[in-house]
Amino acid sequence: MAPSVDGRRFRAVADVAGGEIVPETLFAYHEADGEIWAEYAGGKIRRGHLVGTRRGDVLDFRYSQLNVDGETSNGHCVSAIVVLPDGRLRFEESWEWESKDGSGVSAVEEVPEGT
Repeated sequence: MAPSVDGRRFRAVADVAGGEIVPETLFAYHEADGEIWAEYAGGKIRRGHLVGTRRGDVLDFRYSQLNVDGETSNGHCVSAIVVLPDGRLRFEESWEWESKDGSGVSAVEEVPEGT
């Protein structure tokens, strides 16, 4: 099983087609007792929160966010955790909006310490 996501920061590897996450969006993850949660902001997102669970190397969570245009939205995401060769983590994500139409796949990678 991959190491804990607690205290780790992540960024999208590319703009997310159909979504609002861009490489400037920074996620700060927390984990305890099988629960995960995060705060995120940047790019098109003014403020976002996610909460869910971890089972093995799979995260399952709901997200809610406020974009820079003042619009709120929410959805569901399932992420597979992959350990990269340099030890950083990558989440390979499958997501869907619940507040509007749309779904897709994306990836976020851990930001190296000190950056």
